[in-house]
Amino acid sequence: MKTFRRPKTKASTTAARGKVPRYFGPILWAYNLATLDPRRDKKTIIIQTINYGDLKHWRWISRQYGKRTVRQVLSQVPVTELREQVRPLAATVWGVKHFSHAPRGSRRKNA
Repeated sequence: MKTFRRPKTKASTTAARGKVPRYFGPILWAYNLATLDPRRDKKTIIIQTINYGDLKHWRWISRQYGKRTVRQVLSQVPVTELREQVRPLAATVWGVKHFSHAPRGSRRKNA
């Protein structure tokens, strides 16, 4: 009995080689795609994709990192790193309950 194998797509073969797909160029314009490492630069890739990517980009990060990892990254970064317009959708898609809020200031000791 033959088993069905899903044909490899360009995105899956690119990810397997440890490279970010070329169609990420417009949303990662400030970075050199050839030197970006999906493991090392995970946070940058996820945040930029959430902020500026479309559904194709969102699907890639879901497949590449998994829903759990994306949720963890989104929960740990300051909420100000995400564009206000994408926060509600990102929270719904990845199940983020609470975003991290950066502290407003430090307490001073009276001298």
